[in-house]
Amino acid sequence: MKEFFKYVLATIVGIIAVSLIGIFLMFMVLGAIVASTEKQVTVENNSLLVIDLNRQLVDRATIDPFGDIELPGMFSSIKTIGLDQITGSLKKAVDDDRIKGVYLDLSVINGGMASVEEIRNALVAFKDSCDKPVYACSDQNMLGQKAYYLATVADKIVVHPEVSVDFRGLGGEMMFYKNALKKIGVEVEIVRHGKFKAAVEPYLLDKMSEENRLQTLSYMNSLWNHMLGGISKERGIPVEKLNQLADEVQTFRKGTVAVESGLVDAAKYKDEVLDDLREITGIEGTKGVPVIGVKDYVNAMVKGKTSKFSRNKIAVIYASGEIGMSLSGGEMIEGDKLGREIRKVRQDSSYKAIVLRVNSPGGSVFDSETIWREVKLAAEEKTMVVSFGDVAASGGYYISCPADKIVCNPNTITGSIGIFGMVPNAGELLHDKLDISTDVVKTNKNSDLLTLTRSMTDYEKQLMQQSIEQGYDAFITHVADGRNMDKDAVDEIGQGRVWSGEMAKDIGLIDEFGGLEDAIKLAAAMEGLESYRTVSLPAQASPWEEMFKLTGDNVRARILKAELGDKYKYYEYFKKATNMNGIYARMPYDFSVN
Repeated sequence: MKEFFKYVLATIVGIIAVSLIGIFLMFMVLGAIVASTEKQVTVENNSLLVIDLNRQLVDRATIDPFGDIELPGMFSSIKTIGLDQITGSLKKAVDDDRIKGVYLDLSVINGGMASVEEIRNALVAFKDSCDKPVYACSDQNMLGQKAYYLATVADKIVVHPEVSVDFRGLGGEMMFYKNALKKIGVEVEIVRHGKFKAAVEPYLLDKMSEENRLQTLSYMNSLWNHMLGGISKERGIPVEKLNQLADEVQTFRKGTVAVESGLVDAAKYKDEVLDDLREITGIEGTKGVPVIGVKDYVNAMVKGKTSKFSRNKIAVIYASGEIGMSLSGGEMIEGDKLGREIRKVRQDSSYKAIVLRVNSPGGSVFDSETIWREVKLAAEEKTMVVSFGDVAASGGYYISCPADKIVCNPNTITGSIGIFGMVPNAGELLHDKLDISTDVVKTNKNSDLLTLTRSMTDYEKQLMQQSIEQGYDAFITHVADGRNMDKDAVDEIGQGRVWSGEMAKDIGLIDEFGGLEDAIKLAAAMEGLESYRTVSLPAQASPWEEMFKLTGDNVRARILKAELGDKYKYYEYFKKATNMNGIYARMPYDFSVN
């Protein structure tokens, strides 16, 4: 009995201790939320504006109370930085006497090439508008190719003597699931239109088709040549020489070699870098250099730079993520929700124009059609400009084609006009490998259509093919109508083929090169607005709402992302492979440049 009471008492003490720890952590979280909503931004004199791109780069800054805090014993935070924060801060810093220059903290950028292009262009505009220097530095093992491309716009590029510049050209790798699925007894049946619709190839083949290899190499060369052109212009190195350096592979060579080749300006240790920064800011001796990050600075007040209020509003509506489908708490575009947002703006007379920011590889045909309808209706009543982010392909292009104008960067990935359907057959897995039997009861001949336990019949395949053909015909019809093109011409450049933004302009899929700011200015000019203000939509959730959105899926995604880092994408790929079922308008794969 004595032992029993001892264990009971120990259990009670344990429960109380855990409860107290939970309460303590809850107050920590609440304190962080309150601090994030009430934080006052102070900018010291002689400061450097720091752009830290070792964070995950997103189009629009999120209100995340957990974004910059670490809770003991819990998941690590997913630190993000918004493209809107960076561009907004750079515009503000031009006339802020407290800011003496920009410090680019670079290593590997967790964002797409088109986003990097927008930051690069914003830095060029910053340099053209003032005489403040841009200083790029990398002291974390390696300066990635994407980061290096951005760094070349700086007045000075400095790396640690032991840091290498990753410069070797672009290469791509595609995962194929056919054999893995076969081993576990799953067959994926595919119906598609378009010889280039390579999204289905991982389920059908064990290597790339010649058509897919052709399209991938074509737009990869377009991206690489654009990068080389920008680097050559800023560094004064001929393109031929740059290609020679890439062929020789600079990835494992130290910083001093990069200096000799002209890729960077200097190889310096941290203390030497600090001396450079003191010289830029006018700080004497060994005093610390005042710095402020864009996440804080974007909310800082600058004397004499308060914007005048305007009744003319331009809605900037963000559409980021896969359309109608999301895994592990990732971003998702919901057809009904985004459609409702566009409809509200269309019906509000205070909005004079709409800029739709699309960053999506596509997804569900149903959701894409829902959004397309609202974009079309809005374009009939208001000026509608679409701005593409890193990728706006397949469903991402589908929802954009009714716009008056489409703007993107030369290294945006777009096109992929095509659709496909897929139905997994797990009959062998269930029946032969797991010894699970199934039986069917049905009132009509085809009542068990699209069952996951057997192959499709010829009649079922015929029905699905008809649906795919009708869907593809609707897609190219929408594009032809929206872009004022001949339908046969759209079919010729369609077939599921992927294009770079530069190639897309040549074939009429987009109108102008530029980023989000360029799209906003274009919309204002088309509407004849001399003064206007932008409103970002959908309205973001408050910190309190974000806290209560921490469902099991979101927490699990945070833990996995923190543990797997850049390799998290492979987990996402496999999840998509095992969860896709139905008809989609989606890009063949996810493309990224290191």
